[in-house]
Amino acid sequence: MDQIYRIQNVEDIPSPSLIVYRDLVKKNIDRAIEMVDGNVSKLRPHAKTHKTAEIVEMERDAGILKHKCATLKEAEMLAQNGIKDILIAYQMVGPNIKKFLLLCQRFPEVDFKVIVDHQDAVTDLSTATVEYDLKINLMLDLDVGMRRTGIPVSDKAVELYETIDKSDGLQPCGLHVYDGHIHDTDFVQRRNACNQSLAQVELMQDKLSEKGLPLPLIVMGGTPTFPIYAQTPGVEASPGTFVFHDYGYVSNYPDLGFIPAALLLSRVISIPTSTRFTLDLGHKAIAADPDGVRGIILNIEKAEVDTQHEEHWAINLPNSTQIQIGQEVYVCPTHICPSVALHTYYYVIDSDGYYRETWDVTARDRNVG
Repeated sequence: MDQIYRIQNVEDIPSPSLIVYRDLVKKNIDRAIEMVDGNVSKLRPHAKTHKTAEIVEMERDAGILKHKCATLKEAEMLAQNGIKDILIAYQMVGPNIKKFLLLCQRFPEVDFKVIVDHQDAVTDLSTATVEYDLKINLMLDLDVGMRRTGIPVSDKAVELYETIDKSDGLQPCGLHVYDGHIHDTDFVQRRNACNQSLAQVELMQDKLSEKGLPLPLIVMGGTPTFPIYAQTPGVEASPGTFVFHDYGYVSNYPDLGFIPAALLLSRVISIPTSTRFTLDLGHKAIAADPDGVRGIILNIEKAEVDTQHEEHWAINLPNSTQIQIGQEVYVCPTHICPSVALHTYYYVIDSDGYYRETWDVTARDRNVG
């Protein structure tokens, strides 16, 4: 295991626990700024990965002042920590419309933006916004191939954008484009896929321009496609996972240059056979996503993960006679984002390898009061 992950006072940390290495997070933030050639105005990082005030502070200190998020609680956390430009990349429906507008009233100095992809959502938001005497910036959520949310480039999409422009209490302010369907490991293929997305965005821009509609902002992508959009004029890039990175991204996208900065600390709780031991790291502490290997063990060679349950994870080893009860095991998760949401706080490791403080996962809950 790389010595950068060794914890000098690991005996003071219970398990299973979420561990964050402060200096590595700083390096990842610096790497993101390097990828946009120092132009922090192109960065709108997604808070859904870390959900943490201290990391917002680190990004703000680095000059990153615009953020993206998925939940109202994340938006509240960002506003409470001095962020004045917040995009909630989630369509507000039902009671969340009222909660969102109350949030806007609590933080009148913040430019909260939300996305929409359906006429009913526009109508409901307009009605409520007028009632609250507010003016809200909306971005049209454009579907360029993921087929999860959004509306494809079409005359219908133009009509929806035009409806926003004509609706009381609303102001169209651009296009939001998430391309989570692009996961080519080869950089050239990934860039070609991004170019196809950009072509759709340009077509939509042309259609809106013909109508004389305003289109000042384009927000695109996640971490895998970040290198492409980081160098695309007129586009704000919105990577999220980069702050922590994980085993899945290290394996699939070595070109990114980020470092895993968050691990799970586990311990051996049982040694049922001479070739098998069990950790206290079940899928209530590390995400049961994706299918397959959910994490890799860093400090035990030839360890092969096997059956996982709520509070247990069986590990196979050619010879487990050297394994000891209570032995610390460092695990790099395959997908860090949903793993974070399983923990109430991080144990933070300083540059000298010592744990001295914890950080709350402030926005672990989804809703504001």
